Amino acid sequence: MHPEVVIVIPGDDPPQLQGSPHLERLKSHGDVILHVDRPPTVEDQVRRAGNAVCLLNSRGAVKWPGEVLRRLPRLKMITVCGIGTDAIDLGAAGELGIVVCNLPGQTAPIVAEHALGLMLAVAKRAWFQTNELKSGRWTARDNVYLRGKTLGLVGAGSVAAELALLGKALGMEVLAWTFHPTPERTVRLGVTFVSLEELLSRSDVVRLHVKLTGESRGLIGVEQIRRMKRGALLINTARGPVVETSALVDALNAGQLGGAGIDVFDDEPVPTGHPLLACEQVVLTPHNADQTREGLELLNDGVVDNVIAFLQGRPRNRVV
Repeated sequence: MHPEVVIVIPGDDPPQLQGSPHLERLKSHGDVILHVDRPPTVEDQVRRAGNAVCLLNSRGAVKWPGEVLRRLPRLKMITVCGIGTDAIDLGAAGELGIVVCNLPGQTAPIVAEHALGLMLAVAKRAWFQTNELKSGRWTARDNVYLRGKTLGLVGAGSVAAELALLGKALGMEVLAWTFHPTPERTVRLGVTFVSLEELLSRSDVVRLHVKLTGESRGLIGVEQIRRMKRGALLINTARGPVVETSALVDALNAGQLGGAGIDVFDDEPVPTGHPLLACEQVVLTPHNADQTREGLELLNDGVVDNVIAFLQGRPRNRVV
């Protein structure tokens, strides 16, 4: 063991790493400190991470802005338990020489399956009709038949590749858009790349899976939703701020959109009174698209490998 190396999990809530056998592999590399609850204040967060050389940010709800990172002089590396690094000020990390790593594509089939489940649940009015029946009502409402319809993928990463296969298996035509289309991505997805405007206007289902950046924040707003077909479905397992919530809620309530399947929100956990909670044609899940037993262990295995690789002088999956 190398006691000078302190490895901290600052807030493992909901449980991600606690109890994982993969965590045992870190104990020969340093002093591992796991906190099962989220730090209640910034001061608690700084106190927990104060001696850390490596941080395992198992939950994106624990944020690392520049002003916090600057108070952690021993910190050399942060790894997230997933793809998204939006909980970390990457610019500040780069200035401070802090290596940031993620896990690209580790759970792509699992996230894609969850997105498929949301799409089917919204198309078949699963939550709406369950609620109607529980309320004693037998309500006539048309479902959406997906075979022959068009699925538009906003983003072209590993999850998109899995969803392209699932969409085709349902008999859907699949379109895609990305900020950076390449011939390699065209071949890998096996779909047609179009402009975002064309994708929105042609798709019966629009599925979002871009990472949250300055470019993608608010990517789908009032104008973009107006371009979509009346009655189209929107599925978001990317990040909440990719969609302007007020525009989405207005479109759902007006019937412009036929429904939405949402796994990610502006504020998490979702606060009481969030406007999406009052919408009829939605299926909502608590940012758990990759939270299966298999998914958790894939992520735990990968995040521990990230730390060990860094400590051995060969960082992998480096974002910064």
